[in-house]
Amino acid sequence: MTLPERTLGGSGLVVSRLGLGLAAVGRPAYINLGRARDLPAMRTPEALYRRTAELLDRARVAGIRYVDAARSYGRAEEFLARWLGERRVPPDSLTIGSKWGYRYTANWALDAPVHEEKELSRAHFQTQLAESRAHLGSHLDLYQIHSATAESGCLEDASLLRALVAGRREGAYRAAGVTLSGSASARALELALAAQVDGERVFDTVQATFNCLEPSLAGPLARAHDAGLGVIAKEVFANGRLTDANRLPGDESLVRGLRAAAGARSCSIDQLALAFVLSHPFVDVALSGAATSAQLASHTAALDVALDDGARALLEGITEPAERYWATRARLPWS
Repeated sequence: MTLPERTLGGSGLVVSRLGLGLAAVGRPAYINLGRARDLPAMRTPEALYRRTAELLDRARVAGIRYVDAARSYGRAEEFLARWLGERRVPPDSLTIGSKWGYRYTANWALDAPVHEEKELSRAHFQTQLAESRAHLGSHLDLYQIHSATAESGCLEDASLLRALVAGRREGAYRAAGVTLSGSASARALELALAAQVDGERVFDTVQATFNCLEPSLAGPLARAHDAGLGVIAKEVFANGRLTDANRLPGDESLVRGLRAAAGARSCSIDQLALAFVLSHPFVDVALSGAATSAQLASHTAALDVALDDGARALLEGITEPAERYWATRARLPWS
């Protein structure tokens, strides 16, 4: 099976319009809704590796050729590397991105008080790049700052920016990227677009939260795309709020309306939400955070869902103020 493909900006990296993110299966706890239903009762490393391998196998058959991991996703890089080796996947058949900036601290515990810690220093970049390359080697195509913010100072840290460019020039990865999170992401994207070293643009790609509840970056992302950056959309299902797993009391009317709209169009809520994201031409690849093969199949089928005017109006009408959206996300429990 083949899916529509794009080239990520000027990086030369080819991606499918749908990618697979491993945040939900690389570690036992995450903030997505419905995990008790989606994952095995015993979330041992081996059980989650088997689930990861199952998803990667299905993704490869479905024509997905972009996979997203991170140093903080538990053992996601390790699982991905193991799968690549066991399946003997050649480096040029998939585009693989990973991220640095957070360290995983939960020690495989569901109830850990802290699951990840953030540090966006040059020293931490160099440490985590060595760790990512130890797992992924020549498969590492895109290396991204994980959740860069304007207030962190990382996007104006000349020493760090020079190191990011040096890593690309030296072949540690083919492209450098930045991922964004939070209501102030537009300012961070401005800084990322302006970042240069000796006249060379630092960042080739941007990965940002974009969904029908939180589409506030639509304009900035479109401008970034026009400026030559590849655009990756993450959290397209709002951590499960835009799926049938949403049982949040405050979202009852939201889910009821989405369910009715999806039913009238013979699709599912998640397919409607993903179709909204993919309908924006500046989105090169949207990440599926599937935890089950059924979810991945549903997400793949969403590429055939065309939004009519009524569906588009409904989805545009449920947008939340960015501050409220991010406050709700911050209250989602790790489970």
